[in-house]
Amino acid sequence: MRKPGKLFGSVRARATLGASLVVALALVAAGAAVLLSLRANLTDQAGSRADSAARKVASQLVAGRPYDDLDLPDDEDSPVQVVDDKGRLVAASDDLQKISGTGVDAVKPVPAPSTRPSGPASGGADEKDEAGESGDDEPGDSGDELGEVDDETTYTDGTATVDGESADFRFAAVEVSTEARGDLTVYAGGSLSSRQSAVSTALTSMLIGFPLLLAVVAGVTWLVTRRALRPVAAITEEMAAITASEDLARRVPEPDTHDEIAGLARTTNETLAALQTSVERQRRFVADASHELRSPIASLRTQLEVGAAHPELLDVDGAVEDTVRLQELAADLLLLARLDAGEKPGGARVDLAAFVREELSQRTRDRVEVQADLTSCEVAGSRAQLARVLGNLVNNAQRHARSRVTVTTRNDGAWAVLEVADDGSGVPADERERIFERFVRLDDARTRDEGGAGLGLAIARDVAVRHGGTLVVRAAPSGGALFELRLPSPQSSAD
Repeated sequence: MRKPGKLFGSVRARATLGASLVVALALVAAGAAVLLSLRANLTDQAGSRADSAARKVASQLVAGRPYDDLDLPDDEDSPVQVVDDKGRLVAASDDLQKISGTGVDAVKPVPAPSTRPSGPASGGADEKDEAGESGDDEPGDSGDELGEVDDETTYTDGTATVDGESADFRFAAVEVSTEARGDLTVYAGGSLSSRQSAVSTALTSMLIGFPLLLAVVAGVTWLVTRRALRPVAAITEEMAAITASEDLARRVPEPDTHDEIAGLARTTNETLAALQTSVERQRRFVADASHELRSPIASLRTQLEVGAAHPELLDVDGAVEDTVRLQELAADLLLLARLDAGEKPGGARVDLAAFVREELSQRTRDRVEVQADLTSCEVAGSRAQLARVLGNLVNNAQRHARSRVTVTTRNDGAWAVLEVADDGSGVPADERERIFERFVRLDDARTRDEGGAGLGLAIARDVAVRHGGTLVVRAAPSGGALFELRLPSPQSSAD
């Protein structure tokens, strides 16, 4: 069984957990928004019903209808209170038993004082006439408006018990100003039971549906990620097998998709191919180096053994030559090792013309004359490594030249150019890249003493690349080979 730590450490588990958490947060936020919106809408609807009921009663009060003759809602969803400016309850719904939230807890109306002005027991004909015109009728019977209803409505929440049923209500308070009865306040309630029922139903649905939806999301994410990561498991398994077998010729399977995992597989195979090439190159290098070292060492040993047995037969010059060859080969191998390790060339400024002139002046054993056509130009890099490049190119030209070797320096835009040309047989076009490989000698008939170990041009190319330049070969105007070294000028590098 997989341990919990490993389970939750997998990409599939983390993806599933992450997706589930995101969906859960989104569902909680959406659910809360829906519930709040539903609650607010239903509350507004209850408030609208309460406001409508309050204004109906207010219009009756403005019309002058008596308190005991008000047409109040008789259902339990709309309790009504009418309160005067003294805070006395002057009218209320018949079945109202208890109320809170309106500021007036009374449920039974208190008889209001008479609003008619008092006068003499008997009046004159004029008073009777006035009474006949305006006093004998009930207020409002004439249809004239006796006050006004305030346009603003104040809302509060509370509870009420109507006909034995208690519920929550949204109360609307409407102010009424009348001439005969002063200022009145009408409280009417809108039941919130539908709000509570709807919110409770929605909440129950969410509590049931959200976990199911989360389970579906988690399951789908788990299956999708498992399917998506299946090639990764195959790549991991194959890489483990390659590591165990040390067989770099094997490759990981590449899925038939065009996603990141397919790109990972392709990159892995490219890395394996490059690693295989590097290892094979290293093995060939070690084998060739061993072979090249064996010859001078064997020759030197033979000469020393002969000299030990017969001192008069010791070939001192030959021993010295073999020692020099061995020393040069060891130096070349050491430089190649440093270049392969990524040794930085440094940033010293070198005047290429002065540098070439100085290096050529130290050559005293050249087979043919070296001519120079030098133009001052600067490069940045390792003077010792550049000296090795120049020496290798001139040595190569000396081996193949018939009568002349020419060294030229010049500026070419952002590049400093060093050219070494000879008038020999040249290099065939199809071999011009191969000669820069290590331990490659095109003339197999040459002796090792004449041809060297085949490392000079490889070292020159590697040094050129490490300095940010190039080294190529092409045909010289005289028919031989022309090696062109291009190095960036310091001004170009600074830019």
